[in-house]
Amino acid sequence: MVRCSVSVVDMRRTEFDRLVAGEFGDSFGSWIAGSHVLSGLGATSAQLIERGHDLRELWWALCDDFDVPEERRLGEDE
Repeated sequence: MVRCSVSVVDMRRTEFDRLVAGEFGDSFGSWIAGSHVLSGLGATSAQLIERGHDLRELWWALCDDFDVPEERRLGEDE
């Protein structure tokens, strides 16, 4: 079996930013990232990004904290 070094669930920063802006808007999304302390993680997403935290986990935590419906958690269809 060949193992890939990159997980298929890895999320890039640009994708994280796109999802945040798509759900919350550019201005509010930036404010949330810098000021909202994520439940269960104890820091803002901006702080956790600096620490190298998994972006997908941060996105799901934001979705949980702000009750984003399941159908919108993958972002808008392009």
